[in-house]
Amino acid sequence: MITDTFANWRRYVSGPIWEKAFNFLSALDANTPDGKTLLLGDDLFAIVMSYDTRDCASALLESHRKYIDIQAALSEAEGIDWIPRDGLETKTPYDADKDAMFHHRPAGTAPAHLEMKPGRFVILYPEDAHMCQLIVDGAVRSIKKVVVKVRLDLVKETS
Repeated sequence: MITDTFANWRRYVSGPIWEKAFNFLSALDANTPDGKTLLLGDDLFAIVMSYDTRDCASALLESHRKYIDIQAALSEAEGIDWIPRDGLETKTPYDADKDAMFHHRPAGTAPAHLEMKPGRFVILYPEDAHMCQLIVDGAVRSIKKVVVKVRLDLVKETS
């Protein structure tokens, strides 16, 4: 997992795929309509979505195999818990069509928790299980968020 402000993304990743992804992200705001945008076909695409935040009991702990997530809030804030995927108990087996598997959340506090606000990003690799949509400061909020999906093989080929 990598998290920082948009001004600093070049400190962590480089190459044409990352440039394309972060240029797209930088152009979005709270008025961006929900939906999917293909940036490079199925290799690089973005999904803008709106939803209400929730508590840990109703949120899902997920991980991926084929894609890296770049996530950013466009309005309001959400909490994201990070837990290393290794050793997690599977709740729902891997679905290749959705590139997702879900895990049982271990008892206790997540090793890392971040508050995602506009102007910040998080990069989540396949080994980074993550629980998003979490309530911040005890209040349910309606948020708008974007997830850019970067095909892992594409990044390995161009790095």
